[in-house]
Amino acid sequence: MRDSQHFDAQPVDQVEGLSNFSNSEKPDGDMLANMEKATQSTHESMGSSTISQAHQDYLMERHGTLELDPLPSMDPADPYNWPAWKKFINLILVAFHALMGTFAAAGIIPAYKIISEEYGITIQKASYLTSLQIAILGGAPLFWKPLSNRYGRRPIFLISLLCSMVCNIGCAKCTDYASTAACRALQAFFISPASAIGSAVVTETYFKKERARYMGVWTLLVTIGIPSGPFIFGFVTERAGYVWIYWVLAMINGGQFIVYLFFGPETLYVESTQNTNEPSWKREYLYLRRIDPTPFSWYEFVKPLTLVMYPCAIIPAAAYAMVFCLSNVLATVEVPELLQHKFQLDSEQLGLQFLGPIIGSLLGEQVGGTMSDLWMSMNERKTQRKPEPEFRLWLSYLGYTLSIVGLIVFLVCTEQAKPGHWVVSPIVGIALGSAGNQIVTTVLITYAVDCYPTESASVGVFITFVRQIWGFLGPFW
Repeated sequence: MRDSQHFDAQPVDQVEGLSNFSNSEKPDGDMLANMEKATQSTHESMGSSTISQAHQDYLMERHGTLELDPLPSMDPADPYNWPAWKKFINLILVAFHALMGTFAAAGIIPAYKIISEEYGITIQKASYLTSLQIAILGGAPLFWKPLSNRYGRRPIFLISLLCSMVCNIGCAKCTDYASTAACRALQAFFISPASAIGSAVVTETYFKKERARYMGVWTLLVTIGIPSGPFIFGFVTERAGYVWIYWVLAMINGGQFIVYLFFGPETLYVESTQNTNEPSWKREYLYLRRIDPTPFSWYEFVKPLTLVMYPCAIIPAAAYAMVFCLSNVLATVEVPELLQHKFQLDSEQLGLQFLGPIIGSLLGEQVGGTMSDLWMSMNERKTQRKPEPEFRLWLSYLGYTLSIVGLIVFLVCTEQAKPGHWVVSPIVGIALGSAGNQIVTTVLITYAVDCYPTESASVGVFITFVRQIWGFLGPFW
């Protein structure tokens, strides 16, 4: 298999020191590691041996081809065998769940001035209500990943949405800065799982040839959550008052919970734990059980951080974090600091400035997602063999270029603009930077997952941790 070859290409001492992430090695007695790898390794082992005629007939009837990577089982509950509409609905639910983390964090940006006056604090201190959530969104998935490996993705997502709704209600009821900060911290903690585990959901439901396209859906919603929050809540703050930001967030979480309860099936499929005599819908929606009965250990909660020793994980994570910080976080934080004061914008007008990065991200995703898969398919047809994951990285150079150009245009045009006279050029710069950021996001995350597919959840948690912590530190310098 291609993935095991990629590990073999690493230096021997490096691979031996990181055997927990090897496709071929499993520590004796470490049931958690076995469960994490079960979904992918089960399919890979089937692909390496001759399958039965009945299995071939099933796959031909279900998919119309045997050229599938990974190779699905004969179980309709296997997410690879789901119909396309079911996969896509589940992906949208998980991706929108991931959006809500950054959406809620940045949503109060148009209200900084009002919050500072309400609580008698500086605007800078009011901005810490966003910075606090950025940091927690990076660290909290370390807690949720082991739980999702033990109990599955579905129960974790349901608990996440329900508790986030309660915390948003708490924010709406708070009357001082300290209690608001505490509720915001808890809300970020509970809403965080999908922002990292989403990469595992994509890997568990989509074949390798289409992974970048659908990974891009998840990464796109994570990215546009930042500008869409202040864009929408600028209107809410101006028309209804900033407290309604929290009420709207609570109502959205409640709606998500209800929809996911009926349309969000379990994607963590482990063949050895499946009772195939039961109808597939029962196993997907009604089974809330512990998959792995072994006790928790502290190592499980820090295991994703050991990816720092993998060049194919830490290098794309660091590159992505820097681009994200400068092209997304910097632009989001500096828009109220620079444009609101210079152009004398109210909350509603300030929110409209974030339309640029939303459009830029949507355009950038067409290159990072759809074009990325086409790029790999073209190379496969040309060379008659599967391309190395590194071939995908060529597209990231376009993203780096757009990010640099966009940042320069934003800052230079803002500096040269006349006070009190709004111009669109700074927003064009932000849009260019956001397009570049989205290209880099999808390409680098998909590359890392392609390198370590059996650790897709760990890759998502690790990259999210690096991105969010660097995004948290960025505004301070």
